[in-house]
Amino acid sequence: AGHGGGDDLERGGPPAPQRVLFPPTFSVSEIKNKQRRHFMFLRWKQQQRKEKLAAKKKRRKEREALGDKAPPKAIPKTIENQRVYDETTVDPNDEEVAFDEATDEFAPYFNRQTVPKILITTSDRPRGRTVRFCEQLATVIPNSHVYYRRGLALKRIIPQCIARDFTDLIVINEDRKIPNGLVLSHLPDGPTAHFRMSSVRLRKEIKRKGKEPTEHVPEVILNNFTTRLGHSVGRMFASLFPHDPQFIGRQVATFHNQRDYIFFRFHRYIFKSEKKVGIQELGPRFTLKLRSLQKGTFDSKFGEYEWIHKRREMDTSRRKFHL
Repeated sequence: AGHGGGDDLERGGPPAPQRVLFPPTFSVSEIKNKQRRHFMFLRWKQQQRKEKLAAKKKRRKEREALGDKAPPKAIPKTIENQRVYDETTVDPNDEEVAFDEATDEFAPYFNRQTVPKILITTSDRPRGRTVRFCEQLATVIPNSHVYYRRGLALKRIIPQCIARDFTDLIVINEDRKIPNGLVLSHLPDGPTAHFRMSSVRLRKEIKRKGKEPTEHVPEVILNNFTTRLGHSVGRMFASLFPHDPQFIGRQVATFHNQRDYIFFRFHRYIFKSEKKVGIQELGPRFTLKLRSLQKGTFDSKFGEYEWIHKRREMDTSRRKFHL
């Protein structure tokens, strides 16, 4: 490099810029100056993006050149498709599963013998955001009624619900004026599920939202509830809705399970033409994470638990899921 620089000086031109080569063990984090470190990191990221884009273009050109002889595209590796096999995964054709479904607590709802009637209540003395969330949730679930409790214990509410023919009780808990928990109790004999709630968005906070939902019974979609535990949780959600959806309303409530997080969305179909269909979100939206499933109705002291999420024991692998 030095010899080349000497030739340039003899010709009268500027010296050739020399490329600084970092040692192979060098790391950007070793740079002490914060601004310089940040600048070098951004340059490194930019270079990575360029290389990735160039490799992608090269692969596409090779595929176009091969035409029909091109090999099938590789399936990208994701956490979901590398999931650790769970021995409780449900086979839809299993006779034992079919028998359980025909005799469990939710069977009368799926056989249309019982019409769901839901009470939505809150933690003691709720604040504005939780109140608005409950009101919007009541417009999503047909035949639901909102009650704001003031100092009344849940153990006293449950017998009153059973006496008034309520089939389910939903309790929205809050922390620092933000909804952060949901308890779903199936009446009169349980089970009861406790969820952590996050990412709550009310209707006015959703971009490009549609008009207010109508009173039509929505269609219900349950995605990826594959294990016995997931099957039970999915049936709990499905039993909140009547099983005769009014498709004329074009409304759909979706519970999508992904890596044990349950994402709730409420949409309306928009038919643009005979072939093109769009969806318009109506809201609200929220995310749930199952914390426990308890036999019977709500009982924090003496309740018998079917399943409890124990982080240190259960979350040993990023690829193991329970629902």
